[in-house]
Amino acid sequence: MNGPRRAAEFTVLALLALATLCAMGFIFVYAFFSPGGMPNALLGISLGLCLIFIASALLVVGKRLVPNDELEDDYPTEHPEKQAEVVEQLRTAGSLITRKRMLLGAGSIAGCALGAAALTPVLSLGPFWDTAALDRTPWKRGVRLVDETGHPLAAADILRETFYTAFPEGADPEDIGSPIVVLHLNAADLRMPPDRSGWTPRGIVAYSKICTHAGCAVALFRKPTFPTVEPQEALVCPCHYSTFDPFTGGTVTFGPAGRPLPQLPLQIDGAGHLRAAGNFSARVGPSWWNVREEPT
Repeated sequence: MNGPRRAAEFTVLALLALATLCAMGFIFVYAFFSPGGMPNALLGISLGLCLIFIASALLVVGKRLVPNDELEDDYPTEHPEKQAEVVEQLRTAGSLITRKRMLLGAGSIAGCALGAAALTPVLSLGPFWDTAALDRTPWKRGVRLVDETGHPLAAADILRETFYTAFPEGADPEDIGSPIVVLHLNAADLRMPPDRSGWTPRGIVAYSKICTHAGCAVALFRKPTFPTVEPQEALVCPCHYSTFDPFTGGTVTFGPAGRPLPQLPLQIDGAGHLRAAGNFSARVGPSWWNVREEPT
């Protein structure tokens, strides 16, 4: 019986080791991938495998290593000799596990690793996790705006009441900070914050295309069909109908979004092309990405 039980012990150790590696993998993925590129499927797989390996280890312990002897008779309360035999039987059965300390140590390590993996996302709610990557985007002063085909956008080609999607020239269009909405509005109607003077040459404005509610793409440009409830043009996210006012810096006028759309300052170069005059006015992405941002 020693051979099969030792094999079972090695199986338990291997399963606990795999569970520990999976839990550490979850922590690694969460720590070193940016939120925009977070492989959520990989997080779920690593955590799920960790739980499966721990459950399998417990199953092997219960089936192969835990004593399952049964007493057919009542416990002998009046015969000391019989009581001693029962105690010896239990002691002998309990000693069938030959690597108790190793198994307990492996179980403790796996449990701690699983606990650390479960607590890792909580750190996103506090000041201990680095979120500087959320502030970095492909946009900076001088970057030219291009369309989906990579063709530069000229200021003269931006028509009134038309919705344009633009990207930073030479950058990955799939980057969470890449896509922007470009509109040509009546410059006399703009009511931008005082610190954004000069951000809208010829009445052309640009905002992040990522909704600040849940990260969907702002893909609708609403024209004022019904003046009573729709007094002017607006940007609308089709997921939950968050509505943003492009005339006032992307402020929220309706829906669940918790903050304005980040605005990108623009400039026109000597060739008439649109270029970024800097980075966004705020972080790109859903509002919950900013819960640990220091107040200004």
